[in-house]
Amino acid sequence: MSELGRLEDLPHDYVAKLKRQNLVPLWPSLRALLPPGRPRPQTRATQWSYEALRPLLLKAGELTPIEKAERRVLVLANPGHGLEKMQASAAIYLGMQLLLPGESTPAHRHTPNAVRMIVEGQGAYTTVDGQKYPMCRGDLILTPSGLWHEHGHEGDEPVVWLDVLDLPLVHYIEASYHVGARGETAASGTGTRTYAQGGVVPTPLFVRADKAYPMLHYPWTDTRAALESLAVAEPELAAVQVSYVNPATGDDAQNILGYYALMLRPAQALRLPVRSPASVFHLIEGCVDVQIETQRFTLVEADTCCAPGYCEVTLTNRSGDAAAFLFIADETPLHRKLGIFETRG
Repeated sequence: MSELGRLEDLPHDYVAKLKRQNLVPLWPSLRALLPPGRPRPQTRATQWSYEALRPLLLKAGELTPIEKAERRVLVLANPGHGLEKMQASAAIYLGMQLLLPGESTPAHRHTPNAVRMIVEGQGAYTTVDGQKYPMCRGDLILTPSGLWHEHGHEGDEPVVWLDVLDLPLVHYIEASYHVGARGETAASGTGTRTYAQGGVVPTPLFVRADKAYPMLHYPWTDTRAALESLAVAEPELAAVQVSYVNPATGDDAQNILGYYALMLRPAQALRLPVRSPASVFHLIEGCVDVQIETQRFTLVEADTCCAPGYCEVTLTNRSGDAAAFLFIADETPLHRKLGIFETRG
């Protein structure tokens, strides 16, 4: 293939005339936009140590009262995108959020979808769409686009959770905004367990319920039990993984990002298929080595790492006698909707 012309090869007066008309020559940038063979992601393989960030998060609790922070969060930023972009991948935002005993956050709603993966502590709750859900370690709580939500803490120890949002994408398409409740509370009632039984869903007479998100709270006790049952029932299964889904439809739990829980058997090494979407791995229990191309991270409990798309990833349980459990978020639903989802090798 012939070498493409460079911008500096063009006469300065010609380039100046183009700029005055808001025009840009494509050919100098064509290979950057359409590289040969595979994308060149800005997302880098990156690890965030919970042991290192936890004292900084607690210090933020001392430095900034919740009234001034509204949401007290340290963003897990990927250096490949620039820390100022505050994104873990092209479509994924990650943040560690702290709520101290007695604190509460004002109700609001926003266009980006969010989920909360609870990392530590007890006594806090999230209210979503008028339903109050307790926040226990390993639980996943959805905050879909447009639904009112708030957080409160009735316990006596710090509570921390991992926020996962599709904020980078929603911001990129210029659709990101929030609406505050001006001091009103969104809380009323407690969360329902209507859809919590595997394999069965309610069947209203003649008319199906019209809630787009009928299940917003996925307790870790249920998810862990499902993984352990699957491992026993399918001893030859390589990947003991379950997906968080909308129980009424079987579709992904949210529209843009996908969420999964994975169990690694003792000493298991699992090579993941090379796929187009970027992925985030958060360790709930155990100790796991993560090999991303030539980079290797060791995750202990509550650590998080990110892998770009089109990369080889291998997960290895370092324990020879105990299972390890990971929460995974990725961009698969987005890629499928766009028609660009791809698996290689």
